Amino acid sequence: MKKRSMYGPANGYAAYSRATPGAYHKRLQIRKRALTRRAALAGAGVVALTAAGIAVTKSGILTPMVSGVADSIPGIPDVSDVIEPPDPRDKEFAVDPSRTDWNYESNGKKTLYLTFDDGPSANTEDILSILDTYGAKATFFVTNQFPDYLPLIAEEYERGHTVGLHSYSHDYSIYTSEETYFEDLDKIGQVVSEYIGYVPLFIRFPGGSSNTISANYCSGIMTTLAQAVQDRGYQYWDWNSDCGDGATVTTEEAIAESQQFSEENLVFLAHDASAKTSTVEALPSIIEYFQGQGYTLEALTRESMVDHHNVNN
Repeated sequence: MKKRSMYGPANGYAAYSRATPGAYHKRLQIRKRALTRRAALAGAGVVALTAAGIAVTKSGILTPMVSGVADSIPGIPDVSDVIEPPDPRDKEFAVDPSRTDWNYESNGKKTLYLTFDDGPSANTEDILSILDTYGAKATFFVTNQFPDYLPLIAEEYERGHTVGLHSYSHDYSIYTSEETYFEDLDKIGQVVSEYIGYVPLFIRFPGGSSNTISANYCSGIMTTLAQAVQDRGYQYWDWNSDCGDGATVTTEEAIAESQQFSEENLVFLAHDASAKTSTVEALPSIIEYFQGQGYTLEALTRESMVDHHNVNN
């Protein structure tokens, strides 16, 4: 397994103010947009399935139409030939220790895996719009720090991005014991499942696996957790590139920092917490730079290279 030990503040990130936006109406608008998008996608799917002679029951089960509608439409294949393409974002429940098909090697092409920690927040919607503009995919390691914006988790997923787990509280006291860590992880997993229908198996430790602040709560805990999460079927991602926004940076500094990296596969750390407006402002330039260097911007999947830091305790 390839190990890395660089990038990002070793003692975790600055605490973000949990400003309550007082935006109940905005929360309803976000939820309405997500539900509208979901309904539109579902409606289009039902129309297509009906044309293909497939009935959708109330429970969502697909069955061939008894009436033989498909037989009467030229060019419609037999139902047995209709195969839904797989979604590369793994939809299994996270806890599946039997799955060991993780990729620790380069995929042979220049790939940038943008990852955003600590949201969703008021900045997330702008980030999603920027990603759409550039045809880029990303991964969001989410928290419950800004509850009014949790409906954006559904929006992230529906736009083709990967949703992963970061922390429910983002309080470093979760590192007091293995039990307290998994209590927190399970809580954010259940929150996410309410929006996308399953518990993701992709995670990122608060501060990364190389953080040292965890030792203030329990010496050796990161060594224990790095193995324990994988034993339970999760996979954790650290990073090998970033824009420096774990600390306070200007837009120009974030752009300059991001351009220092040129490895073939880059797992790129950024943040979409409410205080990270400079990240939003820098993102178009960051994307344009890497696309200009020949990188494809993709979301993490099982086929993505896994990047682990050297664990610090």
